[in-house]
Amino acid sequence: MDLDAHAADNLANWDDRVAVHVTSPDYAVQRFVEDPSFLSSVVAFDAPLLGDVSGATLAHLQCHIGTDSISLARLGARVTGLDFSGAAIDAARDLAARTGTAADFVVASVDDAPTVLGRSFDVVYTSVGAINWLADLDRWAAAVAGLLVPGGRLYLRDMHPALWPWEGVDGEPALTYPYVTPREQPLTTDEQATYVEGDAGSITHTRQHEWNHPLSEVITAVVGAGLRVDRLAEHDGLDWPALPGATLEGSQWFLPEPLRGKVPAMFSLWASAPEP
Repeated sequence: MDLDAHAADNLANWDDRVAVHVTSPDYAVQRFVEDPSFLSSVVAFDAPLLGDVSGATLAHLQCHIGTDSISLARLGARVTGLDFSGAAIDAARDLAARTGTAADFVVASVDDAPTVLGRSFDVVYTSVGAINWLADLDRWAAAVAGLLVPGGRLYLRDMHPALWPWEGVDGEPALTYPYVTPREQPLTTDEQATYVEGDAGSITHTRQHEWNHPLSEVITAVVGAGLRVDRLAEHDGLDWPALPGATLEGSQWFLPEPLRGKVPAMFSLWASAPEP
């Protein structure tokens, strides 16, 4: 992989996170082993939006340790997971073996996916906490288009860019970050932390870089890659308590007042590749 300095920092950070995540109750790795019907909360939410994937070939980009990939395979998809972290792919392969799941896992960057995978897929899936780690959405969208068969479809769900500028300050939501993050000026943090329960002491590469991508940028990238946007949805619920005072209802977290219903929390986008 040919990584720039920002991506190299992120790779080192994500390699370190793997040991924390595979033992965290939030990823529920042992639950996958013990219960063949168990799905990750991410895929359980996405399943009705994604539609029937039984028998479909599916490329899961930025698959991390494979819990969502295994869940998609349990819905009947023939899954290939891809991630730039070799440590994460090792964990995903181990989980597939322990659960008896027929899924393939490949180490590569998203940009290199069409070349490395060398085949086309019915579905490309990317969900939750993914595209904020990518500086260039045009290259991401080109990779997606390069992976899809004619008539194939993309499903993307991620944090809504309108929520991204908010953070908790002294226990209250505060508008802190800009809505648009230039490629050359990411939000850079340096902290020994991750987003799930667990001992983050093994995270020694602490520098990380993220980008907020407005919906206009996401849609323009997808259309510019030759895909057709079929649908866009915005959601009030999200998969983690993003701000202080968020409340859990079922499997989804909702923003505290007065933001609830006024700031969208997540979005889903469906797109398709042109047919001959």
